[in-house]
Amino acid sequence: MKVKDLPYKRYEIEEAEAVMKQATAAVKNATSPDEVIEAHEKMLEALSNFNTMGSLANMRFTLNSGDEFYDKEREYYDNISPLFTELINDFGKAMLASPFRTELQKRISPLVFKKYEILSAASDPRIIEDKQKEAEYVAQYSKLMAEMSFEYDGKEMTLAELKGYLAEGDRNVRKAACEAVGRGLSKHSEELDRIFDDLVHVRDRMAKKLGYRDYIELGYLNMERMDYDRKMVEKFRHSVLADLVPVVSDIKKQLSEKLGIKDYMFYDDSVCFNDGEPKPVIDKDEIFKQAQLMYDEMSPEIGKFMKSMLETEAFDVEPRKGKWGGGYCTSFDNYKQTFILANFNGSSDDIDVITHEFGHALAMDMAMRFGDKELATGGMETAETHSMSMEFLSWPQMDRFFGKDADKYRYKHLLSALSFIPYGSIVDEFQHIVYQNPDLTPKQRNEEYLKLEAKYRPYLSFEGIPYLEEGTRWQYQMHIFETPFYYIDYCLAQTVALGFLIASRENYKNALDRYLEFCRAGGTMPFSKLCERAGLTSPFEDGALKKIAQKVPEILKEL
Repeated sequence: MKVKDLPYKRYEIEEAEAVMKQATAAVKNATSPDEVIEAHEKMLEALSNFNTMGSLANMRFTLNSGDEFYDKEREYYDNISPLFTELINDFGKAMLASPFRTELQKRISPLVFKKYEILSAASDPRIIEDKQKEAEYVAQYSKLMAEMSFEYDGKEMTLAELKGYLAEGDRNVRKAACEAVGRGLSKHSEELDRIFDDLVHVRDRMAKKLGYRDYIELGYLNMERMDYDRKMVEKFRHSVLADLVPVVSDIKKQLSEKLGIKDYMFYDDSVCFNDGEPKPVIDKDEIFKQAQLMYDEMSPEIGKFMKSMLETEAFDVEPRKGKWGGGYCTSFDNYKQTFILANFNGSSDDIDVITHEFGHALAMDMAMRFGDKELATGGMETAETHSMSMEFLSWPQMDRFFGKDADKYRYKHLLSALSFIPYGSIVDEFQHIVYQNPDLTPKQRNEEYLKLEAKYRPYLSFEGIPYLEEGTRWQYQMHIFETPFYYIDYCLAQTVALGFLIASRENYKNALDRYLEFCRAGGTMPFSKLCERAGLTSPFEDGALKKIAQKVPEILKEL
């Protein structure tokens, strides 16, 4: 069935409540492990119904934020989500207290019980209204960004379309596009600051109600971090500063000299070549045709899955006003179906979408068919490893999309991946500062952001760029508003993905096989264990970034 035809029916909270309360009572009154397992299956059915219909409603809203029906449906799930979470929490507490727990952990993954423990620490009826408010503010931000228009070269366009000009070879074009971004955002500065203020304070309020020092503690629980904590993330950022920032800065300095740029600006950061940046040499339809051939060649299993996605029209990649401006992959569990939203803009980013989001979809499909329904693809650092690694494992096929500029693409892609880690660390540390100091004024927040830019990207300047020079670049990083503390997972995943790249250059088939095993394992193992099983260094191990800092420049030099 095509994605656009998937049946939607609101999953009423009353129906969910009836099922969940019955399942919880069954666990509490069970006289055998089998009875608990049966109740657990009932809970999983309710969870699948909620996730499927909530995901469908959100997907159709993000395709058109002006669709009043799905806007109301998305709002409905935002409101009942905290209530449903409490039902899951009650069920989880019953499972944790079961006298059959030892036996159950032989039949249900121990990580499921770990999830219940985390949920118990992060949820409470006292914060239901606050969670609903949080969802309301996030929706305000998403809608604002989807409907925001920018004037450039006499035309009105979305942010996603405008960002495509930031990779143009002509520096004047890049500068003008960047200035258009700043001017467009500045028109909504008060609203952006107000929404973020509301989000910071409602999140801080939730944390304090639950007895936590600040929202950072609650935010980590919400991210379901199982085998690393705040101190380990801080240590990782220190490694980024010590091992990667000097290397990236040196490469960028050499690059700026090659490009003849004395004052390296924010709008120069996506450019690597004097004779033009690599762009796909084929149109959208041919991109999908070649992607199918690429995945067929990589593996029959991967090719078969790509074919199913194309047959079900599981991609929406045309930018348009009212459409969510980012990119994502989601799944509809009841239908065993995945879906990818993106915004093609004619740059090399379009190919990154075909590989990155497809990596997510492949892992989601494996989790739905072979994995644990509750653990799914695992934590976000694991899920982002699926996607980022697929980008690199697709490297041998890039000639299909870029022709003679394939090596230029590989160079640009790799340098972007390496330099992303310091940027991702900026986003993460910025959020730590904000939630440690929830009463910072908008001006103070912007000042803190600029300090972090100077710390992690000392080679780059925002000076003279309207609005952005004030330290507001973070305002269109959607994760900061929508999913606090998610962004560091990209950095952790990028580190592992670079490990897969290095391995693939030594033995491609072996690296691909290890990657597929990594995907099949999904959330059944903690992140560090998955890395170990794949023969890769965990980002938290001493020296992990030193190896990256040594190997990646060597590959860049070869390219």
